[in-house]
Amino acid sequence: MYAILGGSGFEKFEQFQVVENIKIETPWGAHSSGMKRVKIGGNECIFLSRHGEHHEKLPSEVNFRANIFAFKKLGVKAVLSFSAVGSLRKEFKPGDMVLVSQYIDRTKGIRPHTFLGDGLVGHVSLAKPVCDKPVKAIEKMSSKYDFKCHFGQTYICIEGPYFSTKSESNYYRQIGADIIGMTHFPEFALAREAGLTYIPCCFITDYDCWDDSIPHVTLEEVIKVMRQNNGKAFRMAEDILATGDQLYRDCDCRNQGLKTGLMTPKEAIPKEKMPWLEVLLS
Repeated sequence: MYAILGGSGFEKFEQFQVVENIKIETPWGAHSSGMKRVKIGGNECIFLSRHGEHHEKLPSEVNFRANIFAFKKLGVKAVLSFSAVGSLRKEFKPGDMVLVSQYIDRTKGIRPHTFLGDGLVGHVSLAKPVCDKPVKAIEKMSSKYDFKCHFGQTYICIEGPYFSTKSESNYYRQIGADIIGMTHFPEFALAREAGLTYIPCCFITDYDCWDDSIPHVTLEEVIKVMRQNNGKAFRMAEDILATGDQLYRDCDCRNQGLKTGLMTPKEAIPKEKMPWLEVLLS
């Protein structure tokens, strides 16, 4: 089963058929508000607005651990992430979709970013944070869309809520970033710890501030692009869900994460942690 995480501009999709509202208790507190079981073209999935149902959480305030744990507890196998991002390259234009394969973390260390700690020790590889198999399948699928799709780029995650200075924006370009956002870390890393396939579909709303020759857009223009991107994302979601489990069935993510990265011997794990740890290891 898929979970869809909707970022800015993707807090809701009018075409959803809501089956039920869901609330899951987690050891890390409440997940973002408004979790729902929905139907898209007859196929069920879990939907959650990353920033909350009414966009009430800053990027740094999102309870990433609670969101990912809730998905795992509900039986989710793959997370389809829709996000609004800025472009750091002229060739990636507003309205385009970028399915990234790499990340650079430039958050400030204030976000809880792992299920480990407090008696649990482990090390999880993030060398390939996005599994190749679903990306290749979506790349083949994308030829039918009337918007441009890019694959294999690098996303740099900043703390926010501020946008970059011009110097920062140019620095991010120099170190190899292609698009910029505020929410994918630690989301993708926690998904890997939990053994979930993470599929990050990023829709560009505007250019970051690195080039004065590119006019800076107004909020009104950004909102207009967001609305258009919402419809594009829904079409992608409909097509991806229609494939059932084909995109993630043979994904290597399920055999990675804490399942193979946990170093603390089972007998040394604090008893109060075992119930939720077993969920993540399942």
